[in-house]
Amino acid sequence: MLYTTLKGLLFSACCSFLFALNTATAQERPSNPFNYAPLGNDQSILVMLNKLSRAAPAANPRVISLALSALDCALTQGMSPARNLTVIDYSLVSTQPRLWVFDLATGKLLFQELVAHGMKTGKNFARNFSNTYGSHQTSLGLFRTKETYVGANGYSLRMEGLESGFNDKAMERAIVFHGADYVDLKLAKKLGHLGRSHGCPAVRRGIARKVIDTIKGEQFLFSYYPDQQWLAKSQFLNCSNNQSLAKN
Repeated sequence: MLYTTLKGLLFSACCSFLFALNTATAQERPSNPFNYAPLGNDQSILVMLNKLSRAAPAANPRVISLALSALDCALTQGMSPARNLTVIDYSLVSTQPRLWVFDLATGKLLFQELVAHGMKTGKNFARNFSNTYGSHQTSLGLFRTKETYVGANGYSLRMEGLESGFNDKAMERAIVFHGADYVDLKLAKKLGHLGRSHGCPAVRRGIARKVIDTIKGEQFLFSYYPDQQWLAKSQFLNCSNNQSLAKN
């Protein structure tokens, strides 16, 4: 599959992409309850990338491309399709919206929000990431969202880390998606940075339930930072057909 540049911004196209493989029989394809239009060629891929980039002009197109590539790899490995994709770009400062939720069936942007990182990951800038229990650092890579519950942080969403060595301890570490009072720009002006979590992606309290109810239940979340070790070794960024993405 050829990689294609889109307006000089989209560094690479995902190779077979999203919700059905044209070469598979109907019985071999993952269950698809959302009636997606299948994307099976470069033009269709570019249309989707263009839609998401236009829907979220503040997002880095390369990060969106990497997220779609990771999702494509997961689906080729047999994971079932999901309607929504959440993308977090931790290369941006904490006081800037850096979380986007996309409806992949329509290409629409559903949410654009601030999101906190772990207290040991950095202050305004995220720097250090970990998969270790007790590190209070954020983890990178592709996650699958699970069930909701009410805990110490209120209405929360469990997440399963899919990447061995990078985020697969998320359940053990209780890395969950939740709301927090410290995700507040007024507080950030006093501190010089957004409030920080124990490693969880936390959003403002007033929007948390709406976001959680949108992304819960076997949806995908992609957590990005230009960490060279992760880019080089991520099993979802280094599928046979998309290895060049992780090297750009």
